[in-house]
Amino acid sequence: MATLDTELLARTAPLYERVKRVIPPFEWATFAEDVDAILDLKRRRNAVVLAHNYQTPEIFHGVADIVGDSLLLAREATKVDADVIVLAGVHFMAETAKLLNPEKAVLIPDLKAGCSLADSITAQDVRLMRARYPDAPVICYVNTSTAVKAESDICCTSGNALKVVESLGVERVIMLPDEYLAQNIAKQTSTKIIAWKGHCEVHELFTADDVQQLRDDHPGITILAHPECPPEVVAEADYSGSTAAMSAFVDTKRPPRVVLLTECSMSDNIAAQHPEVDFVRPCNLCPHMKRITLKNIRHALETNQHEVTIDSAIADRARQTVERMLAL
Repeated sequence: MATLDTELLARTAPLYERVKRVIPPFEWATFAEDVDAILDLKRRRNAVVLAHNYQTPEIFHGVADIVGDSLLLAREATKVDADVIVLAGVHFMAETAKLLNPEKAVLIPDLKAGCSLADSITAQDVRLMRARYPDAPVICYVNTSTAVKAESDICCTSGNALKVVESLGVERVIMLPDEYLAQNIAKQTSTKIIAWKGHCEVHELFTADDVQQLRDDHPGITILAHPECPPEVVAEADYSGSTAAMSAFVDTKRPPRVVLLTECSMSDNIAAQHPEVDFVRPCNLCPHMKRITLKNIRHALETNQHEVTIDSAIADRARQTVERMLAL
């Protein structure tokens, strides 16, 4: 057994090099068997793993083929040359991948990996908003169900929301379901934005007092905030952007000390690539993202669970909503 363990660790050693700054050796030893099995299953099944930036480092750097924010994953899903897509993220992301790859098998390792934003609004709510504001096109955040996308005009992510709003060339739009994202985008455009009152359970926890405390405790720190944070938090931060934008900021600016006001695995994943940057971690975990593990990714590939299916009655309309966004 010891010989097998030694061989296993040797095979996975190049992957461990990517994460050794954030995962201690004894912990990697508990991951190595699943990592090795997933790599083998991907080869045998012609499968790829798409992982969101909020996945833990052993997934993000260990078994993922494509990593990024919601926008990048949506874009890359259209280019995947594979029979099977495993979405290491939450359910709406797997649905989006399925919309864009109807002929492929898309697997979500845990059906309970949901989203507070997606759960905050229904298709009926969208229809009621349209009835109240018939002249306003509906922009739905990617963090929504397929049924909500089917009732909307165009999709957006935190990385392209402003571009989507201004592309419509109208006086006012409905943006749902994230109230804070809508309010933060409204400050950057003359278009009137009608918001829904949905919130991300991770980002809504950050406060302006937290930002001030971070500055008091860590003089000179650079503070980056996700636009799903409350507007008063974004106003106090040094920079606000999507997870991809925050990652790019660190890549290019290399601040000596930084804090990312978002889900805390994001910091671990960037820290693995930037040993010269000191990351302060006010850790807010997304309980839904953390339902995805190496073990259930492996199980998904071994058993074909859980395959995402979408009602054909709404799939075409929802797909058009996402494709309009990607066309921008």
